[in-house]
Amino acid sequence: MRRCSRTGCANPAVATLTYAYADSTAVVGPLATSSEPHSYDLCEEHALRLTAPRGWEVVRYQGEFAPPEPTVDDLTALAEAVREAGRVDRSPQPPEVPLGTIRRGHLRVLPDPRED
Repeated sequence: MRRCSRTGCANPAVATLTYAYADSTAVVGPLATSSEPHSYDLCEEHALRLTAPRGWEVVRYQGEFAPPEPTVDDLTALAEAVREAGRVDRSPQPPEVPLGTIRRGHLRVLPDPRED
């Protein structure tokens, strides 16, 4: 669930705000299916109260803003994340290190293969 983009607001997002700079228009519509870098997710209160700068027009969706229903993809991703977190054999195996390797902090000094 995405949250409202307004600072200090923790309400769930139900609308997406996009600016059309060429037309001096702010468009408030239903929540986009994915978060976009140049748009803003808004809760119902902020979507309904939004005002634009002088000379700009606000085009607002006239239907009801409602939080999106979880999709099968969302539920599948959540179930797989829970399954992965619960696996016992999750511990990563250390990488194989050649014999003669000296470890110095996060660096390794490998032996010269010509010295065999």
